[in-house]
Amino acid sequence: MDVFDSTSPVAHPRVGLVVPKHRRNSVQRNKLKRRLREVLRLEILPRLLEANAPLDVLVRARKEAYDATFEQLHEEMLGWIDKWSHAR
Repeated sequence: MDVFDSTSPVAHPRVGLVVPKHRRNSVQRNKLKRRLREVLRLEILPRLLEANAPLDVLVRARKEAYDATFEQLHEEMLGWIDKWSHAR
């Protein structure tokens, strides 16, 4: 996955998802979106709120994300937030 962040013009964090088709059907795309939204809801947004970080975060799923398990997606997003928090 590609994760991009920038300072938000609003006082709270926001997230956006981009899940390209990659020759997959809508059921597979929606399943991936639901999984990513859940990780963002449970892990990423609470940590950003706790850090009082007004960020806009954009997550772009790569082709490989379709074959990843929920745990793999979760670990990848946790890796990003840990890297972000240490760079801060």
